[in-house]
Amino acid sequence: MDRYYYVYLLASRKNGTLYVGVTNNLKRRIAEHKDGWVGGFTNDYGVNRLVYFEQTTDVRSAIAREKAIKKWNRRWKIDLIEQENKEWNDLFEII
Repeated sequence: MDRYYYVYLLASRKNGTLYVGVTNNLKRRIAEHKDGWVGGFTNDYGVNRLVYFEQTTDVRSAIAREKAIKKWNRRWKIDLIEQENKEWNDLFEII
């Protein structure tokens, strides 16, 4: 049985504040953000809309990808989101 890892981007709203994270359980982690269980930045700025995610079976590549995206400038992150999700819809309901 393969184990999956996810790199995800959250937004407060379209073109709003962004957050990049990594998890092994996307549904649970996004629910934690939405319910305010994750303190700090995402809770303080209302960043809880899942606007992008990637899946892999390699934890090392997921962590490396998260670190790389975190270093990107804002425009690159927006472009990544809009390649798959032009309207910045909350993808939580489809995962």
